[in-house]
Amino acid sequence: MAEIHPFRGGHYNQSLVSDLSKVICPPYDVISPQLQRELYALSEYNFVRLEFGRELPQDTVGDNRYTRAKATLEQWLSEGILRIDETPAIYIHDHYFQFQERRHRRRGIIARVRLEEWESKVVRPHEGTLPGARRDRLDLLWALQANTSPVLAMYEDIGQQIAPILERESARKPVMRASGPDSERHDVWAITDEDIIRQIASNLSHQPLYIADGHHRYTSALTYRRERHSFSTTVVSTSEPYDFVMMTLVDLTDPGLVILAPHRLIRGIPRPLVDGLIAKLEAFFEIDRLPLSTPGIWQRVDELTIDTDETRLVCFGPEQDNILILRVRDGADISSMMPSFHTELFQRLDVSIVDHVILEKLLEIDAADDEDKVHYSHDRQSAVNRVLDQEYQLAFFLRPVKPQLVRTVADAGETMPRKSTYFYPKTPVGLVFYHLV
Repeated sequence: MAEIHPFRGGHYNQSLVSDLSKVICPPYDVISPQLQRELYALSEYNFVRLEFGRELPQDTVGDNRYTRAKATLEQWLSEGILRIDETPAIYIHDHYFQFQERRHRRRGIIARVRLEEWESKVVRPHEGTLPGARRDRLDLLWALQANTSPVLAMYEDIGQQIAPILERESARKPVMRASGPDSERHDVWAITDEDIIRQIASNLSHQPLYIADGHHRYTSALTYRRERHSFSTTVVSTSEPYDFVMMTLVDLTDPGLVILAPHRLIRGIPRPLVDGLIAKLEAFFEIDRLPLSTPGIWQRVDELTIDTDETRLVCFGPEQDNILILRVRDGADISSMMPSFHTELFQRLDVSIVDHVILEKLLEIDAADDEDKVHYSHDRQSAVNRVLDQEYQLAFFLRPVKPQLVRTVADAGETMPRKSTYFYPKTPVGLVFYHLV
């Protein structure tokens, strides 16, 4: 199924750029204007200039963030700031980070993967995409002819055939090391031995891959490939550089594969709808109240919600003194309020019930499109504080999903509502890139 190949990776020339910590950056979708300014100031060679460059008031068709990124890439390559490996390789990337007072490591394989249309089910999504982000990534791809940031995807290491190979290969000194925010660290090794590469590729070739993060990047790469083939005036092979996309592949049982829940923060709702929300909720849910002053409030919430297969939704805002825990009433017809084309699996998801039943039906807002009214947070206490400070009116808290559920959803041909998962931390940009030229 999945077709994995080595590639001549692009990366910083460490004889000219010795501190990689100052030049790597997060992917475009988490770079705020403030962070963008900080990254620009951190180093004149920070990769943000390629991944998500500044927009300027005087931008034109001929001078904009994409044309400037192209000029910067060409300059850095010509000056030797960036270099392309001579020998094709796949790369091991160990990403160390702190989470819940523990040190974690997420191990990934950076490789180029043959692009497959969704219908083939070789590469399987679990979330939908937005046209604006797709257009942005496609424009950047046309400008740079490079994958700047990898798609994060999951595989299953059946029989643990791949892990020992990676463990053995990572016993050597890494070819790259960088630190990041919040005590993050990155170690990278290059595997050039053709026999070892074949072993890894063979073990991955009998299964699908599941996109964890990077649906827009993958979708844009598909569009780019179609456009390149359609514009070609000669017979083009199916093994052109643009027939592949750079991915970081992680075993779905990797303990470092952490998924955070994107909690919903709501504002801009007419006061009568907010005041009447409790009565509407009671028609579908049993409501348990947990005083906000409860010692160890979030531990108690987890005790009541995590270890159960039944729906448990958590809400704050309708009552300023209480966290509300919602349980679907016996006989409540939740499914009739869902889009009819979705499966029962989709209709049981916490995020589906929050987005389609509570937000769309009871509060009359579209969680997928109304970006002014629906924002997201991964910190529950911060979300509560923002409601108390009247920055938002309501907060809905989701339980984090496990990688296995993401796989189950994708195998069913479903896509979860937008912002259903947040794979933490984001894979950095600037360690390795894939130049299509």
